[in-house]
Amino acid sequence: MKKFFGRPVTKVVSAILVSFILIISLSQYALSGTTMAAETPTANNVKTNLWGSGGQISFDLKGCSGYLTITVVVEFNTDVKSPSGWGFDTYTANGHQVTATVKADGANSWGFNSNVGIQVDGSGITSAKVVSVTGSGTYTAPANNNNNNNNQNNQNNQNNQNNNSEARPEFSSPAVSTFGTTGDDWLSTDGSKIVDMNGNQVWLTGLNWFGYNTGTNLFDGLWNAELESSIVSIADHGFNLMRVPMSAELLLEWKKGNYPTANYNHAYNSNLNSLNSLEIFDYVLTLCEQNGIKVMIDIHSANTDASGHNHPVWYTDKISEDQYIEALKWLADRYKNFDTIVAIDLKNEPHGKPNETPHAIWNDSNDANNWKRVAERAGNAILDINPHMLIVVEGIQIYPTKPTANNFTSTSEADYYNTWWGGNLMAVRDYPIDFGDEARNRQIVYSPHDYGPLVYQQPWFSGDFTYDSLYNDVWHDYWLYIAEEDIAPILIGEWGGFMSGDNLKWMEYLRDLIGKENLNHTFWCYNANSGDTGGLVKDDFKTWDDEKYALVETVLWKNDAGKFIGLDHEVALGANGISLSDHSGNAPTPVLNEGSGTDESSTGTGAAAGSGSESGTGTEGGAPAGSETGAADAGNAAPSDGSYPASPAATQTPQAEKEGSANSGILITLLLLSVVMLIIVVILNVNKYHIRKLDNEFEKRINTEYNGPRGNDNSHK
Repeated sequence: MKKFFGRPVTKVVSAILVSFILIISLSQYALSGTTMAAETPTANNVKTNLWGSGGQISFDLKGCSGYLTITVVVEFNTDVKSPSGWGFDTYTANGHQVTATVKADGANSWGFNSNVGIQVDGSGITSAKVVSVTGSGTYTAPANNNNNNNNQNNQNNQNNQNNNSEARPEFSSPAVSTFGTTGDDWLSTDGSKIVDMNGNQVWLTGLNWFGYNTGTNLFDGLWNAELESSIVSIADHGFNLMRVPMSAELLLEWKKGNYPTANYNHAYNSNLNSLNSLEIFDYVLTLCEQNGIKVMIDIHSANTDASGHNHPVWYTDKISEDQYIEALKWLADRYKNFDTIVAIDLKNEPHGKPNETPHAIWNDSNDANNWKRVAERAGNAILDINPHMLIVVEGIQIYPTKPTANNFTSTSEADYYNTWWGGNLMAVRDYPIDFGDEARNRQIVYSPHDYGPLVYQQPWFSGDFTYDSLYNDVWHDYWLYIAEEDIAPILIGEWGGFMSGDNLKWMEYLRDLIGKENLNHTFWCYNANSGDTGGLVKDDFKTWDDEKYALVETVLWKNDAGKFIGLDHEVALGANGISLSDHSGNAPTPVLNEGSGTDESSTGTGAAAGSGSESGTGTEGGAPAGSETGAADAGNAAPSDGSYPASPAATQTPQAEKEGSANSGILITLLLLSVVMLIIVVILNVNKYHIRKLDNEFEKRINTEYNGPRGNDNSHK
């Protein structure tokens, strides 16, 4: 017993105790903040989107933890200017290169280990690459910070949230009507007119805002602007419809429970930080409803790709025709009782010249590339779910000059009428879209696209073209006859451009046609980063181009008092508009479709890693040469128990919370082990003390009894 509790063992136990205390100290130091970077910073998943006069490169930063500053250098093939982007604190252009930095204690510290991007202006930009990613300095994070953000950024986010709190609507995912009445705003047609449920004619006058088709998985421009204020501004400027380009691939990912990352400035849009990309889309729809804006979804491309619209048909090697239909059905079912989405544009600009493979055709065949066949299949699939949805059908590029002799069999361009991609609706006269019954056919709207000479120098722009020459050479024969002969309504899905020279003259002529004929339209576009048209807002995505807006404003729907008229019977269109009931004097009886309008596959947990942010860069050219100048005209799902977030919150990523919880668990475990060891040492030392005391008493008694004074007769009685 004495050997066991001897000095060597005490030293060992003491050493163990000191070691555990040291481990706890080091662990606390390492987990609450470190001055040593364990990894080498890298740029992964690099994506580029280039449009000649500008360009964008995005990537995922990795291995940034522990550094104070991350510096990234990217290089373009030519000199660049006006660098900006998202996820960095500073952007500096020097010739071909841009240097961007982000600090761990800066306003954009969320960019550490996140998707970030750099955008530039220039001329002849055709390539971009990451040259270097370096980390410098060391950073010790605040001990109680579990969201990978610094105090300053948290304060910025809180300020943003406070500033937006009054405007933030009630929110649910999937989106449901929280402001207007559900099912009272469905539209149909009456000859060439679009009408509400009471038969009152309405006028769809809107705009395009792309990004959901490009890989941004959200509207482009939110690296500079704020979502809520942007949608409010669109409504206040009087646009009652928003055409939202999307990819079939993104819809299918959402259907599967995968949520590609939405790319935006987290500090400017802190309300979105706790939402995955599908939840953000639902929030977009809620904001539109709150501001009186209706939505038309446009399947802009099959694949998620800033240049995806260049592919001539609705299927690719990645997305089949069946999958394309599946995406439309999921969309229709999820929102079948949410009448903020009032129309679906089946496919953006089917096209192709007769000698190209594949190319879209329009006839009575079962050809895989027959757009009429596929449009009827897709439209019926949607109407099976929601019979009140407007089905918007675009044209193709070519149509035979002699259909009876050449049913798309010739490969000679001379045997065809050739126009803009999606702009040729000549086939409607011979082969109109037919959904099988009169009620369904009243949901059909035909949609051409039309552009000016700065997009492509079509033959009809030669010489001194006039309003009358454009009417005779293009508009009437290719698509306007459909409205003039009361066959169906026309909605010009894209028109727009730069305000200069002959292009401005063309814009004014088409604007006059729209006003004269009350043609429905969605202007291309809101985005500043449309390479061959520009946008309604300037490069900051906040400042409106007053000259361009003044041109478009004359063909927005207004009453005699100058108030913009919305398409919602209850909700006024922005601050400067009125509701549809205010205008018509009556409100229809709501109609609901069967079921909840949601799909079980739309719920899930966990957000998939997203693709990089890419922006659209142009619209469409086309015609005889068949080329287009534009490169791209272009979190967690709802819990399975049905509960949803009450409103977007500014809390940060669940991953950061998990890491914080794991770190806390380690510290607690080490602390408990240390306490146990301390208790053991105390017990051992107490026992040792008592044993030594007993030993001493025993030895004392022995000494007293056996070693006492000799000759004392009483000593051993």
